Amino acid sequence: MHFHDDALFPENQDALVITAAPYGPEWEPGDFPGDIPVTMDEQVQAAVDCWNAGATVLHIHVRELDGKGSKRLSMFNELLGRLREAVPEMILQIGGSISFSPEGEGAEAKWLSDDTRHMLAELDPAPDQVTIAINTNQMNIVELMTPDDIDGTSFQRPAVWDAYRDMYVPASPAWVEEHLKRLRANGIQPHFQLATVAQLETVERLVRRGVYTGPLNLTWVAIGGGFDGPNPYNMMNFIQRVPDGACLTLETLMRSVLPVNTMAIAMGLHCRTGNEDNLWGRKGERLTSVRQVEQLVRVANELGRRVADGKQARDIYKIGEYYGSADEALAKLGYAPNRQPGQVGFTFHS
Repeated sequence: MHFHDDALFPENQDALVITAAPYGPEWEPGDFPGDIPVTMDEQVQAAVDCWNAGATVLHIHVRELDGKGSKRLSMFNELLGRLREAVPEMILQIGGSISFSPEGEGAEAKWLSDDTRHMLAELDPAPDQVTIAINTNQMNIVELMTPDDIDGTSFQRPAVWDAYRDMYVPASPAWVEEHLKRLRANGIQPHFQLATVAQLETVERLVRRGVYTGPLNLTWVAIGGGFDGPNPYNMMNFIQRVPDGACLTLETLMRSVLPVNTMAIAMGLHCRTGNEDNLWGRKGERLTSVRQVEQLVRVANELGRRVADGKQARDIYKIGEYYGSADEALAKLGYAPNRQPGQVGFTFHS
């Protein structure tokens, strides 16, 4: 991404798109009573409350009445139907793992099978987005967690800690290509959740080869354990490699969330927050998903940056848009064109 001399002036930046992730699939309801929604009514209300606080994208997982993460797509269909009525302008983004929480004490934390995750393309009503991982990767979400982070939560139990330490993301090249094809066929936009620059490079190759020819909505996921950590040098290196035509959100975990999101707001990028990523405000003080969204709105106001409404968020994300060819996609996204036969030297758009 190229930063002009006036790039940090808020009047020159897109309105801020805030993604709320209020369903905390890794947590048990008792880990944060009152903020982990369990019933369908509570899950709908969580969306309404985040929308009213200023979030325009909802990252969705679903929970069963027993408090466990739902692996039934019928539950996703039910929630999506109710959300379309309750928050009609909100961008509905399904978490591509469906549910990775262990089935019981001592069970693995794992993403669902390739075939099951393909079925997200057939949800009815269709979501606006489904998140997609690139390249099979370790996803040890506890590597950066401190004793303070997990105080009073189920992660203090060794079996739970060990399950999440050994989790990985299955995303083979063949699965990714097929998943992108199915999402496109059903008018669902992929949202790329990327752990490293290497995964960003794979996305670029998918565009260059015409496998994916649509808008690039990216999230840099800085949670460590096989992903980048929330080190500012990692962050700026990733930002530098993102093409100017992409839309970039920053994501991290626990008490790194606010400082990383503050930097995102200041730089004209976008942010994500909620109990899936963080349970805390100041050290030792719990902060609900809604209060986390409100906090980011206050930061944006202090910096003079507008917060996007529903229509602005859809325009920024280019929901519903696709490009006709790899060449058009490269130009729209701000990548250099593909090399033509016999062409030497660097390539650039005239």
